[in-house]
Amino acid sequence: MNKTVRMTMLFDFFGNLLTEKQREYFDLYYNENLSLSEIAENDGISRQGVRDIIIRAEAILESTEAKTGIMRRYSEIQNDIKIIEGYVKEIAHLNQSRFKNGQLLTLCNDIYERLQFLKN
Repeated sequence: MNKTVRMTMLFDFFGNLLTEKQREYFDLYYNENLSLSEIAENDGISRQGVRDIIIRAEAILESTEAKTGIMRRYSEIQNDIKIIEGYVKEIAHLNQSRFKNGQLLTLCNDIYERLQFLKN
């Protein structure tokens, strides 16, 4: 996973732990794709000042993930959901071709719907 994707995911999980200024600069840098110079010029501070704020925000986000493992666990759960979806589709296909059990099909559909809910 590249740094930008990782940072934006960490921000989604832990952005509320940052100060308002850290959130603002982080968002402008990673989500709005503004350069450090552009952010500095818009806010009337030095480029180095912006960089320091963003680096501090990154450190807070990385440290929080290292302590909690929430984003790692979320990714693992998303992968497990994909695997389970495959199993449900396979069961539904086998049911359709061999057993033609309406109750089993309903259960497969219910499981699939719950998995879609869990994905979000």
